[in-house]
Amino acid sequence: KEKEWRTKAKENDRALEEKQNEFHRQQSRLESLKNIAERYDGYGNSIRKVMEQKEHTPGLLGVVSDLIQVDKKYEIAIETALGGSIQNIVTSDEDTAKRMIDFLKKNKFGRATFLPLTAIRGDVLRENVAGEYGFVGVASELVRYDKQYDNIFKSLLGRTVVMEDMDSAIALARKFRNGFRIVTLDGQVINRGGSMTGGSVNRSAGVLSRANELERLSGQQGALHEKLRAAT
Repeated sequence: KEKEWRTKAKENDRALEEKQNEFHRQQSRLESLKNIAERYDGYGNSIRKVMEQKEHTPGLLGVVSDLIQVDKKYEIAIETALGGSIQNIVTSDEDTAKRMIDFLKKNKFGRATFLPLTAIRGDVLRENVAGEYGFVGVASELVRYDKQYDNIFKSLLGRTVVMEDMDSAIALARKFRNGFRIVTLDGQVINRGGSMTGGSVNRSAGVLSRANELERLSGQQGALHEKLRAAT
């Protein structure tokens, strides 16, 4: 009996050590991602400088990428659809945007694009494409955000259609005479007017994928913490 207990104790110690190692690995990755997000690594210098003022500027609401949540399967399509506008800064009004533009100009920090809630008007897709082969959704309907940003995301994504692949995208573009932008799930684009943009996409380097990983790891850390507590 004593031998069985000793064997069981060793197995428990080994399992606990594995859980602890996994916990510390994820904790390290989580802290790294949090630091990257807080420093706005990967964003332009002007964006970082403006967002450093957020604590003292109530009208600064956030960068576009901070204000949406996207399911993993749509990450590439939505980030491609947003393009450079993913770094645009949303403000409560034009006055806040003007103050931040003056701040950038005075300090020679560069340029940034601001989206005041009081000025931006949304747009919607008027063509009926819902039943078309390969249709995934209108981009603005595939993201989640607070209702106050409705005009912002309808302006940025309201006339962009997400399709499964390039073949279905080309067929849709031909049928509707290139009247709106189309993005595929793997990040290829048919622009309004017919020009095409595409190639390889880094699936793990995007801002949205980083945000999703941060959210996923935060959830897993809580579960792992509970398992460790139960094991000890």
